[in-house]
Amino acid sequence: MLPRFSLKDVTFSAILAGFVAVLVGYTSSAAIIFQAAEAAGASPLQIGGWLTMLGLGMGLTSIGLSLWYRTPIVTAWSTPGAALLVTSLPGTSMNDAIGVFIFASGLMLLCGVTGLFARLMHYIPQALSAAMLAGILLRFGLNAFTSLQSNFALAGTMCLVYLLARRALPRYAIVLTLAAGLIVAGLQGDISLHGQSLSFAVPEFVTPHFSLSALLGIGIPFFVVTMASQNAPGIATLKAHGYQVPVSPLISWTALTALLLAPFGGFTVCIAAITAAICMGEDIHPDAKKRYMAAVSAGVFYLLAGLFGGSIGLLFTALPTPLIHTIAGLALLGTIAGSLQRALVEESHRDAAIITFLITASGVTLLGVGSAFWGLVGGVIAHWVLTFSKQKAS
Repeated sequence: MLPRFSLKDVTFSAILAGFVAVLVGYTSSAAIIFQAAEAAGASPLQIGGWLTMLGLGMGLTSIGLSLWYRTPIVTAWSTPGAALLVTSLPGTSMNDAIGVFIFASGLMLLCGVTGLFARLMHYIPQALSAAMLAGILLRFGLNAFTSLQSNFALAGTMCLVYLLARRALPRYAIVLTLAAGLIVAGLQGDISLHGQSLSFAVPEFVTPHFSLSALLGIGIPFFVVTMASQNAPGIATLKAHGYQVPVSPLISWTALTALLLAPFGGFTVCIAAITAAICMGEDIHPDAKKRYMAAVSAGVFYLLAGLFGGSIGLLFTALPTPLIHTIAGLALLGTIAGSLQRALVEESHRDAAIITFLITASGVTLLGVGSAFWGLVGGVIAHWVLTFSKQKAS
């Protein structure tokens, strides 16, 4: 049975949300992808090919999964995984690096097919998922206002326009805020394209080599970090917004896509959290069932980004950092507020939820794994201890 969708669900707000999601995705971590590819010994042309395959992979999976499940499912590369590769790949050959990508994607596919990951996520209360999401997004919300310190005119204008638009034209608050930011940045001369022309980077096939030391020393940590710090928050984001989508197929399809693209530099395709949250706000559509078109729009922009490879990365990074931080933080205000409300609404889960939120927001990294994972672990432990003690007392 083919997925059904209506053109009536395609709104300007959905298209804009998709654009902002891709904009935030590239500007927040494209530099890390460049560094990871350079650490593997990739040439500038090969780096463009990596970004081409990543854009195509994320675009196809975002469009396909969102249309099939009629749910805003945005995919992304693993930023925590890429950060790990930056420090782990130097001294490793390109062939060994590709072998690591294939190995890690194979393990993720195994988790998806066997349903192991889905069973683990099933035992996590929704309040903890919402608290973890709020902790992940807190930094973005804070950055919207710390940008006032670095560029008061730009960030201040955007905040003022956002408030006025929220009062008069709430559906178009983000687009008007973005337009105001572009105007101010343009007047300040802060938008620089460096004379870069758009071009297609042809992906290059690299024969994988499987080195036991690389698979154990890089592949397994890369797999753990990606599942714990990218896929887990991504699934939690869907749950926190009330979208009950089968977890195993999502993990399986994204892992299979990464497995096929790995020899060309598509090192990972995962379930997005932060960029997905941008596509789930009430501003997109009052009906949560019709917000999937925002994720489809993001997929289209990812495809465009993929077609132009490395050039599009430079295009996205031409915008000043305060503009990106401010638009991302303001776009996520509603999601942050909703997540906190869902996390704290039940008194029985409140202590565990606030522990999850604080650990996640702390940014602590233990054993090479990011704070989102440890926030979830801390919350689950607190929930179990508090629930167990109450059960014994009764």
